[in-house]
Amino acid sequence: MSNSIDRIKHLKELLLIEREEDYYQYKEQFLRASIEQRKKNGVTWFPIQILSDELGYADYVHIEVERTNQLDTPHQFSAGKNVTLFSNKNPDDLQELTGTIKQSGKNKMKIILHTDELPYWCYEGRIGVNIQFDDNSYIEMQKALDEVIVARNNRVAELREIIEGTEVPTFEKTDDSLVIPQLNLSQNRAVRHILSANDIAVVHGPPGTGKTTTIVQAIRLVLQTEKQVLVCAPTNTAVDLLTEKLIEQGVNVLRVGHPARVSEDLQKTTIDGQIQTHVNYKDIKSLRKTAEEYFKMASKFKRTFGKEDAKQRALFYSEARNCIKESRLLEDYIVDSLFENAQVICCTPVTATNRALSKKKFNTLFFDEASQALEAISWIPLLKCNRVIFSGDHFQLPPVVKSVKAKQEGLDKTMLDRCIQHDTISTLLTRQYRMHQHIMQFSNAYFYNNELEADTTVKDTLLSTNEDFDILHIPVELIDTAGCSFDELQNPETLSLSNKGEADLLFKHLDLLLQQYLLSGETTKIDVGIISPYKEQIELLKEKLADFDHSAYPINELAVKTIDGFQGEECDVIYISLVRSNPTSEIGFLSDIRRMNVALTRAKKKLVVIMDTATIGNHPFYKSFIEYCEKHNFYKSAWEYSYEA
Repeated sequence: MSNSIDRIKHLKELLLIEREEDYYQYKEQFLRASIEQRKKNGVTWFPIQILSDELGYADYVHIEVERTNQLDTPHQFSAGKNVTLFSNKNPDDLQELTGTIKQSGKNKMKIILHTDELPYWCYEGRIGVNIQFDDNSYIEMQKALDEVIVARNNRVAELREIIEGTEVPTFEKTDDSLVIPQLNLSQNRAVRHILSANDIAVVHGPPGTGKTTTIVQAIRLVLQTEKQVLVCAPTNTAVDLLTEKLIEQGVNVLRVGHPARVSEDLQKTTIDGQIQTHVNYKDIKSLRKTAEEYFKMASKFKRTFGKEDAKQRALFYSEARNCIKESRLLEDYIVDSLFENAQVICCTPVTATNRALSKKKFNTLFFDEASQALEAISWIPLLKCNRVIFSGDHFQLPPVVKSVKAKQEGLDKTMLDRCIQHDTISTLLTRQYRMHQHIMQFSNAYFYNNELEADTTVKDTLLSTNEDFDILHIPVELIDTAGCSFDELQNPETLSLSNKGEADLLFKHLDLLLQQYLLSGETTKIDVGIISPYKEQIELLKEKLADFDHSAYPINELAVKTIDGFQGEECDVIYISLVRSNPTSEIGFLSDIRRMNVALTRAKKKLVVIMDTATIGNHPFYKSFIEYCEKHNFYKSAWEYSYEA
């Protein structure tokens, strides 16, 4: 037992190292930079103006803000991130207020502030908004690890030892008669495996194999014997997808999380959303409306005001709070009933610390996309459960670890990584429903021991079967830019890389592809995704996309994202620009082949990879990919497109 405890203690030390590195990078990018530099880096908007404010859910003030300069500068603000609203009017007396982004656009943001009233300084001008360092997840992970370390003679201790490998997980006899008609052979096998697990089971789901479909069916069956289950995933996007699929199956789901982090379509499943449909909501609404009226009256005292005005303002706020207090009593009653009656509670691991969940216990935890979750964060919801079903793919996106030291010492090794090493725990989904067999085959051979099979509905699906349209008829193209002098360029401020030659070539090829698609007579609109591992290249590609007129072509969507941005998504056509081109064969984090596996498996009908093989081809992974493309006549030189260096 001491081995597992010692390892968890070391894990806790690594987490502290990671937190220090994370905060150091935050300070380098943010705190030590001038406000002008922060604006250029996209982590500060200043000055801004408040377009509107209102009292919203959970007694929070909702505001919409707009930046007033540098309107074309890319920024890092996005829904769910924590921010700080600040006043720069008096540098010696900095005024700040925290909040969470509800919605973010190019130059406007909706923010939920963590307050029930808007301070007077918000009306005095010279205000801005900063991205905030979020320490909460580190605090919750440390708490969870502390509980795991001290666990003795209880279920947490047993699970700790099973994960460590010092105890063997047990399974009941599988019911081979159980067959769900809409699932294939390997999916049904996975469901039976889940139902038989007493401690831990892993569903290994490679790209396009219907992992979410399988998990949802398993949850539905588990609910026949258990009143309630907990479902988690490390990203809000993954949690939202599971929530959506469960609702389609008629499951009563409660989506727990900050409203700013839940998709608009699923707001009705949240605590706030379900409160709105409750029979007592009209009473809450009436109290809130009265509170808002008082709030608005108080907010009329915006600038400098006298003593009597201050008293009146305080009185209005006092009345507003009294109304809110009454509405809270009703809300608490409703919330208790929501948590009692929900069949499934869906949330991210950190959100599992929600006050309403603090004393709840579950028999089963379903943890999706477990390959992206640090072990420490996985323990947070697992502490509430007797058994866990992990699903994911340890050959896809790993957890983000910023500290080189922490990564070298194993912080990025997940629970799924540990559990999948046990012979009896894991079951593999083997039939994929996303991509043409030749798009699948390289990853299939390199990562999955050729155990995957393309379903008949996708295995031969191309943009066109007409061989006259050569670009449409080939499922994979590797376009080699070696010798074209398409050198990478580093931004001295962001240190990220771009490659203008590759970007130009990509859009030239895309234009040719779309021309052929139009001439082919195909009427189905296609989705096109453009991927690059480097943010600087993403910005360059977005600029070129803005100037690329595709209105005449049958395109449904044309998106430019990083690899992480495309996790879980798919497109008919995927372009990948690998950027690196230098005389020393430096490839940086392109060596993260798990991340590249994600990129290579997003396309359904056509995959185009642009790379300098002279720079990248020395790495074993890319060398194998080049050889695969050469073997199947997928290799082309950039010169074949008459592209002059």
